[in-house]
Amino acid sequence: MSQIIKTEAVVLSKMNYGDTSSIVSLFTKDEGKISAIAKGSRSPKSKYGRIIDPINYLLVVFYKKDSREVQLISGAEILDYYPGIKTDLDKLKYAYAIIELVKNLFAEHDVNKTLFKGLVRILSKLNSSNEKPEVSFGRFFIFILKQVGYEVQIEKCAFCGDENLHTEDFYFHFEKGLICGKCKEQAVENYKINWELLGYLRCLKSNIPVENFNNMVPQRAIDLMEKFVKYHVQGFKGIQSLKSFN
Repeated sequence: MSQIIKTEAVVLSKMNYGDTSSIVSLFTKDEGKISAIAKGSRSPKSKYGRIIDPINYLLVVFYKKDSREVQLISGAEILDYYPGIKTDLDKLKYAYAIIELVKNLFAEHDVNKTLFKGLVRILSKLNSSNEKPEVSFGRFFIFILKQVGYEVQIEKCAFCGDENLHTEDFYFHFEKGLICGKCKEQAVENYKINWELLGYLRCLKSNIPVENFNNMVPQRAIDLMEKFVKYHVQGFKGIQSLKSFN
């Protein structure tokens, strides 16, 4: 027996199916991540086909049946399509990276309303804010890692517990987190970082303004977090959206 579900959703991806239909991945507020088919959505007569596109924030209606993997969309209306993102190639690149992280790091059907709210909020910020898109993306990257259970520990040395760090160099261990220079020999395969990168990561995590950082620091932070995910998530090969836009 099918249930009629009406919920908010962000479109994560879309692919053609058959002659006129599409299969989409949706991250929904009330049902988590789902796959759904929009029958006839590619037909010129479709009432909602053109709005079911990646990044769009929608109100969708679908028939939910637990026995099938792909649900059936019966209606959709747009809540926001983020024109400020879609007219700016740099913002678009990072918006695609954001939805790629949600698609790849979050399990099917797991409901996380905090993550859904954060996803809508970061897309809205990317759409209208003057903050550099790579900085907004970095904030979301740290946020989603916490939501999926891989919080980045950068508050104190993981070995000695020192919070008042005074050394020039620090290290990041993908299992333990931040390590001070005095304790670096206690762990292998450390990723060396400096005061500037540590300060930047702390700004992202605390959601405070990022100012006076070297232009290379945001990319170094993304590189570090990509390596962190590769360590913890089998099969993760990096964020493809960032590569495809280069």
